[in-house]
Amino acid sequence: MKPVSSGTTLADSKLHGRIKLLVVCGPTASGKSELALRLAEKLDAEIINADSMQVYQRLDIGTAKPSLEERSVTPHHLIDIISPDQQFSAADFADAAHAVIRNIVDRGKRVVVVGGTGLYIRALLNGLVASPGGSVEIRKALHNDAIELGNDAMLERLKLVDPELSSELHPNNLVRIIRALEVYQLTGIPLSRHKREHAFADTPYEVRKIAIAVDRAVLYKRIEERVDRMLKDGLVDEVRELLGTGFCRDLKALRSIGYKEVVAHLYGEAAYEEACRLIKRNTRHYAKRQLTWFKADQDILWFEYPEKFGSILNNVIDFFEQGG
Repeated sequence: MKPVSSGTTLADSKLHGRIKLLVVCGPTASGKSELALRLAEKLDAEIINADSMQVYQRLDIGTAKPSLEERSVTPHHLIDIISPDQQFSAADFADAAHAVIRNIVDRGKRVVVVGGTGLYIRALLNGLVASPGGSVEIRKALHNDAIELGNDAMLERLKLVDPELSSELHPNNLVRIIRALEVYQLTGIPLSRHKREHAFADTPYEVRKIAIAVDRAVLYKRIEERVDRMLKDGLVDEVRELLGTGFCRDLKALRSIGYKEVVAHLYGEAAYEEACRLIKRNTRHYAKRQLTWFKADQDILWFEYPEKFGSILNNVIDFFEQGG
């Protein structure tokens, strides 16, 4: 089937000054990358990676990067852009992605963002909440109060000044409770209000978000099969080479799922079979957290794939062509 002709310019890609983006998101092993590739081919689009681990160079097998062949067919951006020992935040991702999107659209192409890092996608589409930078003194005092009074008491304290946010938090989420109390002490304004006002800020994009609906048991089976495939393809050797090159095991990149378990095995802290079991278990837990994150987003359209590929394609074509 021939790719859908975009015929777009930067001006044509906007609706009321906004660039149209397709976001393919969801949990690991759901089939996002394959779907994004198929859609990009039909839409004459380029792909922007929104996976926080695929930005690292030399972390290939354990991050399930698209193959070089796939990348030669459809241009992929923001893959292999930093060394494993470099810092890279959600704000860094958003800045880099904004620049890439402008470049792609200026060349008359459409944009497909694909990945499972919800914070990266949120930073790109909505920005990060512009709340005060913080106070070490206030934060330390709040931590001391938490030690003395307990998490439940701190959540009750937050309820008095920010009932909206407190209703969303569990007492164990002490980091966010303290941050919200800190912001209120600094500004006299609840953090929920900061977030709400920020949400109404203009965004440069009009977005269609889609995700693949996968039965939980099927997803877990895919995860186990993927881990087995990664190990067969040489994940242990990949980690051994990274450590041998001098990268420290405490780096964020090597503390990610798949890498930290193999590191423990190579340091003699876990048998090979145990490392395999832990990778599978931890990946399942991560997928569950991803599902919770994305299910909370009411703007995401969920489709079965590959069964409903035709419906997905028609939906996104309508999105890009409407209003032009």
